[in-house]
Amino acid sequence: MTVTINTIAFLGFGEAAQAFVKGWGHDIVPVTRAFDIKTTSADTAIREAKNADYVVAGVTGAVSGQVALSGAELVFSLVTADQAATVARDAAASIEPGAFFFDCNSCAPGTKRRNAELIEAAGAKYVDMAVMAPVYPKLHKTPILLSGPHAGAAKPVLESLGMEPGIAGETVGAGSAIKMVRSVMMKGLEALFAECVLAGRRAGVDETVLASLDKTYPGFDFMEKAAYMLERSMTHGIRRAAEMEEVALTVEELGLNNGMAKATVDWQRTIGELKLDAGDLGYRERADMILEAMAKK
Repeated sequence: MTVTINTIAFLGFGEAAQAFVKGWGHDIVPVTRAFDIKTTSADTAIREAKNADYVVAGVTGAVSGQVALSGAELVFSLVTADQAATVARDAAASIEPGAFFFDCNSCAPGTKRRNAELIEAAGAKYVDMAVMAPVYPKLHKTPILLSGPHAGAAKPVLESLGMEPGIAGETVGAGSAIKMVRSVMMKGLEALFAECVLAGRRAGVDETVLASLDKTYPGFDFMEKAAYMLERSMTHGIRRAAEMEEVALTVEELGLNNGMAKATVDWQRTIGELKLDAGDLGYRERADMILEAMAKK
């Protein structure tokens, strides 16, 4: 199937958006625009850093979401979970009729359904898109799941960009339900490692504990995983906290106790708000950085 795409718009231009563009290459479509709210920040350094991201990626920075959406056949919403509904509402006011709106944000199925109503009422095609793994190193070939009534039509469009989408179902929220439930485990593991390792360091028993866990689960390499899990929370904790709020909502809407998800929100936010540079360090150094910063708060 031949698909012609003239303009792609990104609402939010963080790690995932930049990874997609990098994977596609600079010449994938004639025009790629992006709007990120950081370019409106009062902090000059934040504005300049985001504008620099546009330059490196080879995309055109837009002064507003409305400008980014002008003439775009494909729109990718890639913001923090707590901003997804606002972005969908604002996009509905200016999105081109017939355009595909890919809601790639980590939100509860109920949130996605409400977003879909706004976009569909504007005459565009809403697609629930769940990004199922970290975008590095696979970039645009990172596993994704599509759901909703337009998922089948959207699949060949994304395939024309070299992406490899699967279809989770014809109901909006089907893909997000998979991602939300998966995040109970994946983001929860990060929080569990943080609590275990930080407590171990403070008690002076971390090496003994991790060695014991390695004997219980041979081949898992708890020390290596501890370093990785801490880096994830240090680098993405604030964003993960917002996502886990949506996970907690998902679990609650399923009629279950969401205590684990809520506890994960707390740990991710606590570590993320420290704004530490994880660097190329092992788990001990990262844990000590976190403990030291927490002690100063």
